[in-house]
Amino acid sequence: MTQTARQRLEDELATLEQAPAGSATDGARAQELRRLLRTVEVDRKPDDGLVEPGMQVTVRFGQDSDQVTFLVGDREMMGLDPDLDLDVYSPTSPMGAAITGKSVGDTVSYQAPNGEQQVTIVQAQPFG
Repeated sequence: MTQTARQRLEDELATLEQAPAGSATDGARAQELRRLLRTVEVDRKPDDGLVEPGMQVTVRFGQDSDQVTFLVGDREMMGLDPDLDLDVYSPTSPMGAAITGKSVGDTVSYQAPNGEQQVTIVQAQPFG
């Protein structure tokens, strides 16, 4: 997660904590923010080609020449950082789970809603 995104989460949590007793939704949101802030990593990932949360990844589907680039991370990050102009794929999504822990050059298969898909990891670099 970028420092900008982390700061936005911290600001939102501070606002929720300073507000008078709110709804159950506010309490649940504050709890979720605390969980995210405990587990997020702001440090830059090593540029070692390993796919993990916080990496910008480019994959090629099957034998197509078309490539897709996205960020592996928590979808909560979408909208928190104005510099984030990529789609975000959760590491627990079918493709995210298949590529997490793999390296550039690896080809993996996963079950998508429209059937089995195969992707080759073309690039994995730290985001930001």
